Formats: sequence, structure tokens, C-alpha cells
Amino acid sequence: MNLNEIREERQKWMTWKNIAPVREALNALPLIDTEVALADTVKLTSANAVDLEAIEKAARMMMPWRKGPFDLFGLFIDTEWRSNQKYNFLRPHFDLRGKKVADIGCNNGYYMFRFLEDDPAKVVGFDPSALFKSQFDFINHYVKSDIVYELLGVEHLPFYEEKFDVIFCLGVLYHRSDPIAMLKTLGQGLEERGEVYLDTFIIDGDEPYALTPKESYSKITNVYFVPTLKALENWCYRAGFKSFEVLGTVITTSDEQRKTEWIESYSLEDFLDPDDNSKTVEGYPAPKRGYVRIKKG
Repeated sequence: MNLNEIREERQKWMTWKNIAPVREALNALPLIDTEVALADTVKLTSANAVDLEAIEKAARMMMPWRKGPFDLFGLFIDTEWRSNQKYNFLRPHFDLRGKKVADIGCNNGYYMFRFLEDDPAKVVGFDPSALFKSQFDFINHYVKSDIVYELLGVEHLPFYEEKFDVIFCLGVLYHRSDPIAMLKTLGQGLEERGEVYLDTFIIDGDEPYALTPKESYSKITNVYFVPTLKALENWCYRAGFKSFEVLGTVITTSDEQRKTEWIESYSLEDFLDPDDNSKTVEGYPAPKRGYVRIKKG
């Protein structure tokens, strides 16, 4: 597989009619001497004058904003997900110092910016979305990090030019119709003693089975399997991983995911049964996530 050919082809996505105006707005933004605070909110400040109107105009052109939050010189982007909650849940379990790190399905890069706190050797994000790449470029225009953002998917990981010590794959597995094949792909992207931090929808139960939604799960049409933790463990072993550690489980609530002015679309409250929030609108168990760490050796 020739990744450079794929990169060249996908770079053309930036000329799509819905993306080209966003790129033009980004190219027109001036450089600003910026201070960066990497906390729950990725916050940018400057001692110099800032054209906040131009920054807000560009930011709103890139809606919806899913992952965050961000504060750009006083402009607060209240993203759909309070991603700091997931990050803070995982943070005690990893140490990225001096390591090569990949984020699969990295969205706009919120987690990758937070990873910089640990001084990793390298951070690479994989996400085939021209919009999310534009959001990342917008933030990184001011952060000026060395993060590499690839318009590639998990399927390209085995052919990537280097392997990783740590891979984060958060909220991706349930979108794949062959989860074991995807887990194998993650393993192929790891160094020999590497590890994967995985989060995915789960259902309660002690038996190794998985829910298979007929048409959608929580109004998401591309959710194929929602396993018990035991089923997820079996998938990981069948994919070649030798270690499976449950870090915890978390029920998704409106404190973490909710509708804001920065998405202008549906969110968690619209996906649950209005008479019984323990169920989705389809009648399945409401979203709950399992967080696990898996290793090859």
C-alpha cells in the first residue's frame, strides 16, 4: 500500500466546496504570540491584540465541534463532549514520556494536545475527516505543536512508516463491522512491548456475548456490536493480545455529552428513551463505556 499516494489524493479533500472556504479562512488568520495552558480546557492567551471576531467567524465555519473544550483568547468553544472527563479518567493509567503515541480516530486533536503534557517523543493522529483536520489546523495554528495529523484510517496503521509504543483508540471499535480484524490491525501498529488504550460501548453481563443492533444504536447507524466485557476480552485474545486489563466502566450522562450552540444537532438527550433514560430510543441498554488496556506481550 502506497501511503504517499493516499495522502496526495486525500489532500484534495481540502478543495471540496464545503471545506475550501474553511481553509481560506484559516490561511487568512494572522500568527499570534500565544501562551498555551493544557488543562481541562485547552486555553490560548496572548499579551497582544487579537481579532476575536475573525477567530469566532472561522470557528463557527467549522461546526460541529464534538471534542474539547477550547478557549481561544476568550472565545469559549463549548463542545458537545466534555472530553476532559474521559482524559482525566484515563490519565492515571498511562505515562507517555519519551514514547511514540498514536490516536486513532483523533477528531480535532483535543486528546493529542493534552498528551503534550507528558512530553512524548512523537504524537500522530489518524482520522480521515477534512473537517476535523481543519479544526486541528485551526487550533494548532496557535499552539504550534509538532503533532502529525494524518488523513488516514485504522486500516492504514499496519503500513505506516513506524510503529508506536502507545495507541489510543477511543470510541472507534463499535463503528467497525469486524472488530476482531480491527483489533489485529491495532496490534500490527504496535512496537513489541506496546500497549493500546481502548474505550468502546459495552453491555452488562458475565457471558461472552454481544448486542447486534438491527438498524441503529442510540440513533447511530454504524454501531455494529456492543459486547460484554467478557466478549471484548475474548475478541482481544483472538486478535493476538496477551494482556487484558479493565480500567473501569462509565455510564454516559448529559454531564459529559450534551447539545450546545457549537453543534446545532442532536445529542445524548435525543438518543435516549424520554420515559426511561436507562434505555436508548430503540429500547437497548443506554450507552455505557468500558475502558481497557491491552498489550501484545
